[in-house]
Amino acid sequence: MIRELEMQEMDWTALANPSEEMQRSWLLQSTTLKMKTYVQKKKTYAWTLAFIGVLVVIAFTMMTIRALTHLDHYQQQPPETYSIALHTGLKFFNSQRSGRLPEENNVTWRGDSCIQDGKYPGSSYPHLSGGYYDGGNAIKSNFKMSFAMTMLSWSVIEYHSNSADTIHDMVFQVGHEGTERYCWIRPEDIDYQRHADICFSECPDLAAEMAAALASASIVFSKNVAYSQKLIHHGLKILYKYAESSMNTHTSSSWDELLWGGVWLYYATGDVSFLDRVTTLALADPSGVFSRDSGVFSWNTKLAGAQLLLTRLRLFLSPGYPSEEVLRKFYNQIGNVMCSYLPSFNKFNRTKGGLIQLNHGDPQPLQYAANAAFLAALYSDYLDASDTPGWSCGPNFYLTYVLRDFSRSQIDYILGKNPQNMSYVVGFGERYPKRVHHRGASIPKNRKESCKGGWKWRESSKENPNVIEGAMVAGPDGHDGFHDVRTNSNYTEPTLTGNAGLIAALVALSGQKDNLDKNGIFSAIPPLFPVAPPPPAPWTP
Repeated sequence: MIRELEMQEMDWTALANPSEEMQRSWLLQSTTLKMKTYVQKKKTYAWTLAFIGVLVVIAFTMMTIRALTHLDHYQQQPPETYSIALHTGLKFFNSQRSGRLPEENNVTWRGDSCIQDGKYPGSSYPHLSGGYYDGGNAIKSNFKMSFAMTMLSWSVIEYHSNSADTIHDMVFQVGHEGTERYCWIRPEDIDYQRHADICFSECPDLAAEMAAALASASIVFSKNVAYSQKLIHHGLKILYKYAESSMNTHTSSSWDELLWGGVWLYYATGDVSFLDRVTTLALADPSGVFSRDSGVFSWNTKLAGAQLLLTRLRLFLSPGYPSEEVLRKFYNQIGNVMCSYLPSFNKFNRTKGGLIQLNHGDPQPLQYAANAAFLAALYSDYLDASDTPGWSCGPNFYLTYVLRDFSRSQIDYILGKNPQNMSYVVGFGERYPKRVHHRGASIPKNRKESCKGGWKWRESSKENPNVIEGAMVAGPDGHDGFHDVRTNSNYTEPTLTGNAGLIAALVALSGQKDNLDKNGIFSAIPPLFPVAPPPPAPWTP
């Protein structure tokens, strides 16, 4: 249900010196990462990670992450390219903030917006202000925000280094597609009622995705024990229980979400019951292993991500019986996914410029390519960290560098190595889109328009008066063609989910291969095997 509704769209940065008030509501964590010797000093990038989860009493929850990034050699790119792109891409998230903005928000053309979200006669959720807009049309999607948060948390975990007992309904979106596309005004000027779409027993996929987001965030914030435990005990198991109980009333398309959420819950809690759930054939088989999208990882299909997370468990902890049979299946499946990314197998088409067409020629391809680049780089690092030189594709054996080459080729395409010679990340490089499909960026600051009066800004051929730095736009068509026109969101609209995948891939490619944190994600998991007894006392006659 949620997937079908969301698919109709087709569619941070620094809090370097947070106030005392901000510190109470935003948790910061910094981790130092190793640089290569050519780097003269470590470069600190503070970036923001946010998620909004609506339970019965809680409307939205926001979190931030502060991390240090690192550099990596790549023969076809200057060594600092990915690090600069990472720093630029993170700026996009501040442009998407909703509600009251903190003083530290450094996007000068943005202000407080949609303070009254959810406040209308008869509303069950009058406090929906805050959060992040997904794209250029001021819609807030819980599903997509949850996925974006999980992706950002995952990259940090790998490379850093009020609630209820039951849920009966959930908010999955604020703002209606038709209204928000018709009314072209700045978010700051929205004064019409913005209703919340509610689902009851028909959204297990949303509940499982929210559980994954909270679980991954609890790992990121594990050093703040009280907050991490609050995330776990005041939402995770409740959300997942809701998702499981709703599966009987929903389609099989949500099984991958249940698998994805269950894996993250196991890593966050160490509760073996979650491992038992996700390593049963009853859950593994319906998750879409043999579908045409089996290698596609996005906010709408999570199987490849879950397969990789479970492969991580097998490679580094090897839990053995009774989960080994299913873990081996997932290990083989993710290997096949990686094979499908290689051009020699033609599983997915490529443009002449080299962009993989994971969405089968449909619009907005870059978010899918960025996600695949992240998975491939991460799988390569898993193999290297487990002293495995490569993997097999049928009779052929490939070394891990092939995967990183694939990842770099896709990210390089996004950053400007394409037939258009254009960076698809606004503000990065010398040439990038100037007419981004974004209400706030396309209308001058303090210029108030009516819904229809704002059309002149949407239809204008002039460049946006406000530069939305770091936004990765939807991307080119299946022939490498791109039209920098504001009216066509299939080319020029950025999204939270797209940028989250880009950031994750850039984090994976920015550092040395040995920067992977092998054990941090397993910190909540108890020993899988009995502890060896102490040695006997020395023998004496």
